Amino acid sequence: MPRLTRTINFRLALLYCAMFMLSVAILCATVYWIARQALEEQLRASVQREMTVLESLAPEPTLHGLAAAIDDRLRRTGAAGFRYRLQDRTGALLAGDLGMPLSTPGWHRLVLTDATATLDVAAGTQEEERGLLVLGRSLDNGHVLSVAVDTWSVNEAEEAILRAFGGAAVISALLALLGGVLLSRGFLRRVDAITRTTRSIVAGDLAERIPIKGTGDEMDRLGLTLNEMLDRLQASMEGLKQVSNDIAHDLRTPLSRLRQVLETARLEAGSRQALEEAVDLALVEANSALATFGALLRIAQIESGTRRSHFAVVDLSSLARDLALTYGAVAEDMDKRLSYEIAVEVEVEADRELLTQALVNLIENALRHTPAGAEIEVSVARVDDVACVRVRDDGPGIPEQERGRVLERFYRLEGSRTTPGSGLGLALVAAVAALHGARVELADNHPGLCATLCMEALPRS
Repeated sequence: MPRLTRTINFRLALLYCAMFMLSVAILCATVYWIARQALEEQLRASVQREMTVLESLAPEPTLHGLAAAIDDRLRRTGAAGFRYRLQDRTGALLAGDLGMPLSTPGWHRLVLTDATATLDVAAGTQEEERGLLVLGRSLDNGHVLSVAVDTWSVNEAEEAILRAFGGAAVISALLALLGGVLLSRGFLRRVDAITRTTRSIVAGDLAERIPIKGTGDEMDRLGLTLNEMLDRLQASMEGLKQVSNDIAHDLRTPLSRLRQVLETARLEAGSRQALEEAVDLALVEANSALATFGALLRIAQIESGTRRSHFAVVDLSSLARDLALTYGAVAEDMDKRLSYEIAVEVEVEADRELLTQALVNLIENALRHTPAGAEIEVSVARVDDVACVRVRDDGPGIPEQERGRVLERFYRLEGSRTTPGSGLGLALVAAVAALHGARVELADNHPGLCATLCMEALPRS
């Protein structure tokens, strides 16, 4: 139970209960006042009617006739009806059963003990709990006629209202507390589910996820956010594991070749020239290993998402045109032709350095894997709110079943294993695309390959 009382839901339930009780108290006071006023108005109306009836029943419009009418009413109604008093101008009682004289006409309230001692008290009531509502009226000769009614019925109604509202308030408070306990238990069950999940994750089970009830409430939204974080964490851990495996597997070859070159140089280098050749080969292998490490670190940095802070407006048209012009000369040296078709003023929000690296990798991939005389085209187009860069070539292309795998780290086609490279170029393009919320598509160019990078374009200025 103490654990329940410390929950936010329970405290909110208590606050709701307090506010509800305050509202009930205000409602009770309002209803009590309205009901009391209504009942008293009914009593006043009945007294006024009785006053009118009494005057009309007088056998003659004299003091003696009015006194006779009062005595007749008292004999017929007794203590259960109205109370009367007819007094002279000195206050002396002439007729009736009210013992206390009225000094002024109008409405008055008297406790029952102020009445005459001959007034009977109904069984089961207390004198001090009863009162009289009295109306006094001055007559022409200075005498005063008073008619009173017992307010016991009003008091009983008031007490009944208070008892009803008091019982309702107690029941409401108990229900509110019960609701708070039930809400707290439900809240604690969901918190316990989150706790169990996090403990499983701490124990090493990264596949565990927080259960979602599907109600769309705050706990569901929190669970979805935490699950997204866990998905990202699991992907990062799996990526780190994959990178470690890739490094262990794919760097073994260049390091083995480096060791072989050094051992050969130690055993067979008989001249300075042979030694220098061996050192040059060793440097080539070392640079290859360093380039692979650099590419892996670059991909890891991109996938971490830290580069989002470098996002800015990039003129994709200008960037692609500059790269096409730069690599046009490189293509000519390789006996290939590079052309471009660039739409104007296509802007995106991106990391300019990473976007440049991705486009460079696509262009170099086309140059590296096409034969002499190949035609390569770089194009930029905008369709609605999407900007696309395409690099087309008429080389051997990539088999359809292999297109998904070439975006993985270190994956190389059988026909490209004799060409320079580490198999990380397209993997870096895929990482840059993921960072920018873009997509990479590899399609058949009939013949050759069409590599497309599409991302959201900024509105036209």
